[in-house]
Amino acid sequence: MEVGAVSTLEWLECSRCRAAFGVEELRNLCRCGGILLARYRLDEAARVLTPDRIASRAPSMWRYAEVLPGADDPVTLGEGMTPLAPVRFVGRALQLERVFVKDEALNPTASFKARGMAAAITMARRLGARRVALPSAGNAAGAAAAYGAAAGLAVEVFLPLDTPDPFRLECVAHGATVHLVDGDLSACGSAMRAALDGAEYFDLSTLKEPYRLEGKKTLGYELAEQFGWDLPDVVVYPTGGGTGLVGMWKAFEEMEVLGLVPRGRRPRLVSVQAERCAPIVEAFEAGAKKAAAWESPRTYASGLRVPSPYGDALILQALYESQGTAVAVSDEDMARAQLELARGEGIFAAPEGGATLVAARRLAASGWIRPDERVVLFNTGSGLKYPNVPGLVVP
Repeated sequence: MEVGAVSTLEWLECSRCRAAFGVEELRNLCRCGGILLARYRLDEAARVLTPDRIASRAPSMWRYAEVLPGADDPVTLGEGMTPLAPVRFVGRALQLERVFVKDEALNPTASFKARGMAAAITMARRLGARRVALPSAGNAAGAAAAYGAAAGLAVEVFLPLDTPDPFRLECVAHGATVHLVDGDLSACGSAMRAALDGAEYFDLSTLKEPYRLEGKKTLGYELAEQFGWDLPDVVVYPTGGGTGLVGMWKAFEEMEVLGLVPRGRRPRLVSVQAERCAPIVEAFEAGAKKAAAWESPRTYASGLRVPSPYGDALILQALYESQGTAVAVSDEDMARAQLELARGEGIFAAPEGGATLVAARRLAASGWIRPDERVVLFNTGSGLKYPNVPGLVVP
């Protein structure tokens, strides 16, 4: 990061009641239960955060220092600036001319969760936390363990009992305390609160603190930079907790104010979920503002097994405002798409990444995506963390 680059973080704003809070102490939710959003002195940031200045900085997410929290002393493992790879063979099969994969598997801890945890752990350390805890489907726990180790914090993670072994190994290797819970992500959250009742810790649950979102929003800044400070037409994003989707929508708004991208050129957002855990898809199709909890969620894509995303209202708002859509896909189809990306493009995507290809194919076939549009598929992690891909036999 450039010497002297500093954050312009100013206050936290509740997404529901618009109450304002200072940034001098650790906070989770607003008193009303609303999600807290970080706000910056964007007029000040605009004078420094120019394309030329950004291009001169180190290739990590911290190149956008002025609109990130704690940028003067970040906990970093080099996260961000992941490849935006054109996928020509798969694009041809979809009859789309310009398809790209934003490959988040090349982050530290091999997933997009590194971004959010870098920002959240930075602020947790800065504001005096000694122990952090969270429920997780896998990748967030591994990232919290790694960044917590780098920051010198104790980390406790609560994982579903059937979480694949690579995720558990990652947590244990980094020194985190692992609690296995017989249930889904919601059960893990309940188990965390019960186990740590009365203990001193900071809750890093998805969207229940303000700074994981800030790390994830750098996905949007990077897309703009990698497209020459323009934006694609369509972004296809696998949605569990939805922090990345909400974060990118926030980034697009900020970049318009900063003068980094043209106004009125935001992408249409596509939320992709598993057929057997699709609360956002169900709510979107009903035109609802909130999503009902999904009963008995089941999918091998652990990152999509989120039955009750806390940020449901913000996810749906972004879909409606972008004139986007939501698509549910089967485990079998996403597994086939994983192999299609691996064998056609050399990208061994997580099942969540495979799900975006299935959705893009369906939307292209229906005409919702036009052949000449620029389309970005998000691969959120490495397929190596999911040893049991349906239909894949390893000799």
